[in-house]
Amino acid sequence: MAREPKENRRRDSKRENEEPELIEKLVAINRVAKVVKGGRRFGFAAIVVVGDGRGRVGFGSGKAREVPEAIRKATETARKTMIRIPLREGRTLHHDMFGRFGAGKVHMRTAPVGTGIIAGGPTRAVFEALGVQDIVSKSIGSSNPYNMIRAAFEGLKKCQSPRMVASRRGKKVSDLVGRRDGSAAAEVAKEQDNG
Repeated sequence: MAREPKENRRRDSKRENEEPELIEKLVAINRVAKVVKGGRRFGFAAIVVVGDGRGRVGFGSGKAREVPEAIRKATETARKTMIRIPLREGRTLHHDMFGRFGAGKVHMRTAPVGTGIIAGGPTRAVFEALGVQDIVSKSIGSSNPYNMIRAAFEGLKKCQSPRMVASRRGKKVSDLVGRRDGSAAAEVAKEQDNG
C-alpha cells in the first residue's frame, strides 16, 4: 500500500487546523406524514443551528425518511448559510435589536457581564452557537421553532458594530462612542483610532 506524500499530509492537517470546531445544536425534530395510495408514509424533518462560538452562526432544515439523515441534511445546509455577527467584547450584542419573520417576533437586548443567556428554546440554541454569553431575549407571537429562529436571524443581520457605522459615515470610532466612564469599549476605540 503506497503512502501519500508528506506535503499532502501537512496540507490536510493545516486545513483541519483552519476549520474551527463547530457547535451543532439540534433544535427540533418533527414527524411528517405523506398520504399515498397504500396509506401514510412517515418521514422526519429536523432543524439544526451551527456556530463557531466566535461570531459565526447559521441554521438549516432537512427532511428524510430516517432521523440521522434528516439531521445530516440540516447540518449541511446550516454550514453553507453561516453569517458573521459582530459581538461586543466577544460576549454580547452591540445594541438592542428586534427581529420579525411571519408571526414570530424576537426582542434581543444587550446585557451586563454575568447575566447569562436569558432566552427560550430555539433562540437559546442560536445564541449558544453564536458565542454570546450575556443577553436578554424575549420571543413574542409564534412559538414555531422555524419562525422563531428566522426572526432571530433577521434581527441579528441588523447588528452593526461602532467600527462599521464609523466607516460608513467617514468618522472615527471615538467620535461616535465617546467616553463611557473609562469603559473598556472606549479604550479599545481609542486604540483603534491611534493604530
